[in-house]
Amino acid sequence: MKKMIIDQAHSEIGFKVKHLMISTVKGNFGTFSGGANEDGSVSLSINTNSVTTGNADRDNHLKSADFFNTDEFPTIDFKGEMHESFGAIVGEITIKGVTQKVDLDVEYNGQSVDPWGNTKHGWEITAVINRNDFGLTWNAPLETGGVLVSEEVKLNIDIQMMEVVEEMETQSAE
Repeated sequence: MKKMIIDQAHSEIGFKVKHLMISTVKGNFGTFSGGANEDGSVSLSINTNSVTTGNADRDNHLKSADFFNTDEFPTIDFKGEMHESFGAIVGEITIKGVTQKVDLDVEYNGQSVDPWGNTKHGWEITAVINRNDFGLTWNAPLETGGVLVSEEVKLNIDIQMMEVVEEMETQSAE
């Protein structure tokens, strides 16, 4: 059976969120795994403790119970079905123990063979989610109106996957 696994060294899972309603803070997750099967099923598991925004205090706050609560919820998980014909992956994402349906917009960038003979495929994936839907509700009101952190989170995922062939295990009758 042919399947593809994420090449973490050539992939990035990022997000963007408005801060003070006037600027954008970007972050990413450094540790993740997953892949896709011939039948179009896809899976992704993200280590929430690997979140980084370039600011240690903010990263620690994101890891706390106010946001990801990494001690209790060590992963964000996605399972879905790839529908390349209409440029989408439809599935469910679980963040902080809450599962919601999500549609991911997909742009397939093609395939290539690396210098070691591995066939690779590339995708750019985007989506917008509401963090409150997943219990990530911490915020602070601003004197001028609005809130410190927007509810809307933009996901930007650049994925490179490598084709692998799984050998079917054969059982011998003894």
